[in-house]
Amino acid sequence: MYDRILVPTDGSSEVDQALEYAFDLAREHDASIRTLYVVNAAGYGGLPMETAWEGISEALRDEGTAAIEHVEAIAPPDLDVEGEVREGSPSRVIAEEADRRDCDLIVMGTHGRGGIDRLLLGSVTERVVRCAPVPVLTVQVDVDADDEPRKTSSQVAVE
Repeated sequence: MYDRILVPTDGSSEVDQALEYAFDLAREHDASIRTLYVVNAAGYGGLPMETAWEGISEALRDEGTAAIEHVEAIAPPDLDVEGEVREGSPSRVIAEEADRRDCDLIVMGTHGRGGIDRLLLGSVTERVVRCAPVPVLTVQVDVDADDEPRKTSSQVAVE
C-alpha cells in the first residue's frame, strides 16, 4: 500500500514520536522513508539589514542537516532512509516534495494547539493536510511522557 513515506522534521525531539509511527508503517509495508527539513527563510525577513543572511542561512542549513542525521541515526537499520534540506515555505515545500518524490503518505507530528493559539500561530501540519497530494497521518506529540501519543488521520483512515 505504501512504497515511500515522507516524514518532515523540525529537529525537535517531539518528531521522534511521529517517526516511530512512520518506521512501523515502513516496516509493515516494506516502504522507504524520506525525511525533509525545510528552512523557512520567510521567518527571518525582519532581521536588521546588517545581519549577514549568508551566516544565518548556513546556520539554519546546518541545523537541518543535524535534524536529518538524527532521523537517520535513530532509524532501524533494516529501513531505507534518506533525507534532504530545502528552503521555502514549509507547508508548500512538504507538499511539493511528496509529489516530486512520488510519496504515498506523509506522517507529521502536531502539537495539538487549539483555540486562539491555532488562529494566531497557524499550523504547518494543518496547511499540509489541506494541500497535500497524498494522505497525511498526524501524530499528536504534545502528550505527557507517561501517555502514548495519539494517532489521528487526515484525508483517509490509515489502519
